[in-house]
Amino acid sequence: MKPSGRRATGVALAMFAAIVRSQDGVVPAAELQEIVIAAPEPRYIAPTLRDRIGRIWAPVYINGRGPFRLVLDTGANHSAVTPRLVEALGDTVSPGDPVRLRGATGVVVAPTIRVDSMSLGELLLSPATLSVVPDVFGGADGVLGTEGLGDKRIAIDFRGDSITVGHSNGERPGHGYVTLPFTLLEDNLLVFDVVIGRTRAKAVLDTGAPDSLGNQALLHALRHHSTEEPDTAIVGVTLDVEHGEKIRIPAIEINQIRIANVAMTFSDIYIFRHWGLIEEPAVLLGMDVAGSVDQLIIDYGARELHLRPRG
Repeated sequence: MKPSGRRATGVALAMFAAIVRSQDGVVPAAELQEIVIAAPEPRYIAPTLRDRIGRIWAPVYINGRGPFRLVLDTGANHSAVTPRLVEALGDTVSPGDPVRLRGATGVVVAPTIRVDSMSLGELLLSPATLSVVPDVFGGADGVLGTEGLGDKRIAIDFRGDSITVGHSNGERPGHGYVTLPFTLLEDNLLVFDVVIGRTRAKAVLDTGAPDSLGNQALLHALRHHSTEEPDTAIVGVTLDVEHGEKIRIPAIEINQIRIANVAMTFSDIYIFRHWGLIEEPAVLLGMDVAGSVDQLIIDYGARELHLRPRG
C-alpha cells in the first residue's frame, strides 16, 4: 500500500526501539533482520530474550475480525498495523491520508487505512485510522496506541498472561500493591518519578519497547558505572538507527519497589530530543523493567499506576 499524494498529518506513534550490538558501528542488513523474531504465543515471557519479545500482546478485533495480536504501547498515541494485517482485512478497509510517523529514532511518512471499528474489552474505537508500518514487532500484527484510553483502566497480569481493559471507576487495587501517581504530557506520555542510585529521574513508561533507554544527562549523573557494550545500535519503528553504550546501572527505585541488576543503553536519541528531555536525567522504561513486577495496572482515569511486586 503506497502513500497517496495528499499532505501528511503528524502523529507520535510507536516508540518501539530494538537494541542490537554493533562491533564496528555499522549494522548489517542481516543483523537487523534477526531482531524480528516471532514469539509462538501472545504472552509476556520474562526475561526478554532475542527469541522471546517481552511485551504485552493484546487480542484486538478490527472490523469484527480477529482477534489480531497488537502490542500494547503506552509510548504511542496512535495505533498501527503491519501490511500482513492489512492484507488479512482485505476489502473491509479503505486508504486514508498519509501521516508523519514519529518513532524513537526518527521520522517517516507512512500510509494509513480507515477501519469501521477496533475493539479490546471495553475499548471501542469507531471508526479508526491506523498507520501501516514495517513488521518490526516480533511476530505481533502491530501496536495498540493510547487513543481512546483516557477513561480506561488496564490490568495486566504477567503471571497469568492476561490483560483486561475496562472503564476507570476509582477502583482500588487491594492489598500488596504500590500506588504511584503519573502525569500525561505531550503525545499522551505517561510520566512519573524514579530514583536510580541516588539520582532522581523522569521516567516515561513505554510498554512497546523491550528494553529501557536512558539519556546522556542521566548517564553523567550516575558517574560510576561499568560499560558492557560500548557501541550498541538502537533501531526504531521508522528503521532509522542511532547508537549508544550499554551500561550496568544502580538499582531503580519506583516508589517502594526496587529493581536491581539492570543494564541500560544510553543515548540522546531522537525521541528524547523531541520531548525536550535532554537537560535533566530521563529514562524510557521498557518491558525489561516494567515486566519485572507481578501485576501492573494503568488507571488513566485516576492518573495512577498500581504495581504488585513479585513475592
